[in-house]
Order: sequence, then structure tokens, then C-alpha cells
Amino acid sequence: MPWLVPLAVLAVLGGAVAVVYGTSLVGVSHVEVVGAPAEEIQVFAAVPRGTPLAGFDKAAVRRRVLADPAVRDVTVLRRFPDTLVLQVTLRHAVAVVPEVDGVMLLDDTGVAYAATRTPPPELPVVRLADPAPGDLTTRSALIVLAALPPAIRALMIRLEADAPTRIRLDLTGDRTIIWGDATDNPEKIRVLTTLLASDDGTRPGTLDISAPSVVAVR
Repeated sequence: MPWLVPLAVLAVLGGAVAVVYGTSLVGVSHVEVVGAPAEEIQVFAAVPRGTPLAGFDKAAVRRRVLADPAVRDVTVLRRFPDTLVLQVTLRHAVAVVPEVDGVMLLDDTGVAYAATRTPPPELPVVRLADPAPGDLTTRSALIVLAALPPAIRALMIRLEADAPTRIRLDLTGDRTIIWGDATDNPEKIRVLTTLLASDDGTRPGTLDISAPSVVAVR
């Protein structure tokens, strides 16, 4: 009968779809990780081998990988016939925040994401009461930190922020710089650079440049 041919085609297609979406014949055999240590990311991904690749819940895998505090973002891709690819973007530390037993690494969004007893020597110290992406004090401190030129960073022992308007720098030679808030940073840097150029670095004291047009020396 003429209708038997299309019916047979539909049956074959239906069977192929069932194999691809519903069986382990076209299932996950490999999880490839790009941009991060594979073993740790695979633990968070928790992908059962043999799970059908075509019908895979990529959103669920993404949520599980993002549960790793060190992961900033991840893209989940299928590579037929049997590979799941995880393209991972890790957080990048820009500072350390002191803790009782060491420090926490802090990224440029304000996320404190990893504890370590040995601070990386190249990272500046930032003291914050409660670092978090939504915390205005954290954001203000990171704005100031990002604005500082290498010459000032080289002299800085720590940056402390008690509030968005109460930021200060502790420099070598027992010197304190009252920075104020995170505005007028270029002018504050210009004033501070001029003042430091006339200082031999051994005289302790406090410079208040929170209003850079009127500098107070204590």
C-alpha cells in the first residue's frame, strides 16, 4: 500500500530519535573541561556516564559547576557522539582579605572565594568587614584599588575600608593616607604622588587627601 512507505520512514525516524534521546547508545562517555583543572570540575558537574547526550539537562550541569566558588562562569556544550564539553572561566584574585587563620582570595566583583594560609605575595591586602559583590564598601574599595598606579601599590601595606566614605591606605614608613570615598581618584593620585615625591619615606604621619584640593597633614 502507498501509505506503508511513509509509515515505515516515520517508524525508522522515531526509533532513531528514541535511540538518541532515550538510550545510552548515544550517551556521555567523556566530560572534557576547558579552562580549569578537569578533575575538580568533573566532581562538581557529577555527570553520570551513559546519560543520553541529546536530551542532557545542560542547565542542571551548569548550576552544579557554578556551585564551585572558584568558578565565575561555565558554558556547557554537546559534542556528538559522546562528549560533554565544559568551558570554564575561573575567578581571578585581585586582592586578599585577612581572616583568622589566613586570608581569602578576593576577585574584582567582590567575591571572597578561596581560603589560603599563605597569601600570594603579589596580591595587595584589603581589610573589609563583610566582602560581597552587593556590598557598597567592597565595591568602593575595589574601585580605589584598581585606580592605584604601581608606584603607590609598591608602598602600600594594606587598604582598609570601614565604610564607602572611609577608605584609607597604610603605607611603608608608618604613613597613613586618608582617601575618603571612591571619587576623584585621578586627582587624589596626582596629589599623593606629588607629596610622596617630596618625602624621603621615613617620616611617619597622616595625609588626608579625601578632599584633594585641601590636603591636611597630621
